[in-house]
Amino acid sequence: MNFEEHAGKSVLARAGVSVPQGRLCASAQEAEAAARAIGPVVVKAQVPTGKRGKSGGVKLAATPEEAAASAQAILGMEIGGFPVARVLVEEQAAIAREFYAAVLNDPASRSPLVLFSTEGGMDIEEVAATRPESLRRMAVDIRKGFGPADARRLLLGLDLGEAAVPVAAMLVDLYRVYRQHDAELLEINPLALLADGRVVPLDCKLTVDDAALYRQEDIAELGAKEPLSALEERGRALDLKYIELEGNVGVLANGAGLTMTTMDVVSHAGGRPSNFLEIGGEAYTKGTEALDLVLSNPGVKSLVVNFCGAFARTDVMAGGVIQAWKTLNPTIPVYFSIHGTGEDEAVRMVREELGIEPYDRMEDAISAAVEAAR
Repeated sequence: MNFEEHAGKSVLARAGVSVPQGRLCASAQEAEAAARAIGPVVVKAQVPTGKRGKSGGVKLAATPEEAAASAQAILGMEIGGFPVARVLVEEQAAIAREFYAAVLNDPASRSPLVLFSTEGGMDIEEVAATRPESLRRMAVDIRKGFGPADARRLLLGLDLGEAAVPVAAMLVDLYRVYRQHDAELLEINPLALLADGRVVPLDCKLTVDDAALYRQEDIAELGAKEPLSALEERGRALDLKYIELEGNVGVLANGAGLTMTTMDVVSHAGGRPSNFLEIGGEAYTKGTEALDLVLSNPGVKSLVVNFCGAFARTDVMAGGVIQAWKTLNPTIPVYFSIHGTGEDEAVRMVREELGIEPYDRMEDAISAAVEAAR
């Protein structure tokens, strides 16, 4: 789950990290009132994506009237595919220096990774590519954690002056927030040294592991709601894992891994999958709903059904699809690949009840579906 800046800063504040004063506003009038209470402000679009400044979604405002005008210009924009419905009106900061700091999941080291750079306020990808020596990295042993000594070692040799102490303390705080909230990413860019010597986060990007949200009920409500298509909303209501794509080859498979493999093979064969939808587990009982969901996408020109059973019985899953096919009576071509527990019975059922011969090889069934969709 992604968190917009205001929500990420709220999580930081709850954890005892000092953040700038700000108000979340949904209208120009609210922005004007906030600026009257705060003083000179920055008006920032609230969307769960980056590049807001480059898109015109961040504006300085010296007066309440300027804040209202800035909010009026930003509200209703679309940034990274997300419409802007709210802005954060936040106090302007007297910035002395800008840094970059982050804690993230690192697949290479299979551990949390703490990052720091003295070149904040810039695209970190550009910094890493052009000046890699300016980006410090430290993989963290989760059994030992990340403490003040680790932070000092990470910052050793950098020209931070008196800011070294508060920066090190901030890095320790960020790691603590990352761990306590099952985060996948906690990124501060910029992390600012202010004229009065304080170090504060002027932005915050937070992503929490979806699988851990049941442990994070106190902050889950702050997360940005995932934008869903009408079919995805329908799938969620049915408790089906459905993701709508832009292709024309429908996919029904059991298990997330097999479904993703099927989609990859569709692409490898030169086709474009229209969806992710797996009907493993208890979802096999929703064969009619699942098939109707896939076929409700008007772009679907063919369907591949790919079942591989271990504990799950392919004859039971095939029976659900057969019943769904008879109920919905679709006209598009369908191609089956069935292997594993109960496959002999499953193949017989498809052959006798639908008059369709399943393929021996998954690749052949998918290639046929791709060709039929052309």
